[in-house]
Amino acid sequence: MMKKLLALVLGAGMILSLTACGGSSSTAATTAAPAATEAETEAPAETEAPAASGEVITLRASHSCAETHPYHLGLQKFAELVDQKTNGAVKIDIFGSAQLGDERANIEDLQMGTLDIAVSSTGPLGNFVEDFLILDLPFLFSNYDHAHAVLDGEIGQGLIAKLDDIGIVGGAFWENGFREMTNSKHPIESAADAAGLKLRCMENQVHMDAFAALGMDPTPMAWSEVFTALQQGVIDGQENPIAVIYSNKVYEAQKYLAITNHVYSPSLILFSKSVFEGLDPAYQTALLEAAKEAADYERSCCEDNESAQIEEMKGLGLEVTYPDVTEFQAAMAPVYEKYAAQFGQENIDAIVNYAY
Repeated sequence: MMKKLLALVLGAGMILSLTACGGSSSTAATTAAPAATEAETEAPAETEAPAASGEVITLRASHSCAETHPYHLGLQKFAELVDQKTNGAVKIDIFGSAQLGDERANIEDLQMGTLDIAVSSTGPLGNFVEDFLILDLPFLFSNYDHAHAVLDGEIGQGLIAKLDDIGIVGGAFWENGFREMTNSKHPIESAADAAGLKLRCMENQVHMDAFAALGMDPTPMAWSEVFTALQQGVIDGQENPIAVIYSNKVYEAQKYLAITNHVYSPSLILFSKSVFEGLDPAYQTALLEAAKEAADYERSCCEDNESAQIEEMKGLGLEVTYPDVTEFQAAMAPVYEKYAAQFGQENIDAIVNYAY
């Protein structure tokens, strides 16, 4: 499938009409699968036609991170922009901390039309659209500018276009950041130090193969279960961007952080196709614009705070190391060989060598 990716990006312009979001109270939009609480579980509303003049459409937006994470901050900015662009006709209710399910569950709910909006890392999307897995190759992107140029350009937009086939509208690439490793056993000063650690990872075969190449024991686990598993010693460590490690206080259950930047983790703001197509075209346009405009803000929330967050975690007792990443690149090189045929070597090269 990936061998056709670069040929398909010429049609990427077709997706520019595909993004949406909102949040207040209404009788007009499909509502998401509700968050179950200890007290009660609210039943989702049925899909209805676009709101008439004077009515307010409310859409539910879900993400799996803490409310201090850039996902939540980005959705708040998105909601503000949508409110402005629709003169208050479309509102967004934001549900964080996996209240409406984890990322994979959110993707499935978008497909069914029982969730309106979700922000998800692209890792789980590879289980639905295989082509997204190319983004999970280790050390594919050299820095943030490189990643943004690829994802906001023809290659990234070609990937977004493929979401239409699974009943999802891709809005814009946001981000989670470059992923780092934490553990409770010992500092990681070199690639050899990673060997033998039982590391929680996403349910993503490329990630699992990459960590196995380091001699680690990659263990897929829902994010909602990770903190307890770290505390109880079920797993030795986990890997995530700084924003996730900081906002979820992973440092309270871990002793060591290694800045490896082994994988850049993009994310997407996603919309249920059935919900999106039920909206007035003017609202669709407003939502697409808002998704793209909010991307810069969400990304800045990730990148601008990383150094300060690392220093704060150091002050709280987390030991931070900066191992030579060339050792990690060399150890993970076999992953590229394994997936060259599947993704197409020309597609991998196009990303690695992308001019920015």
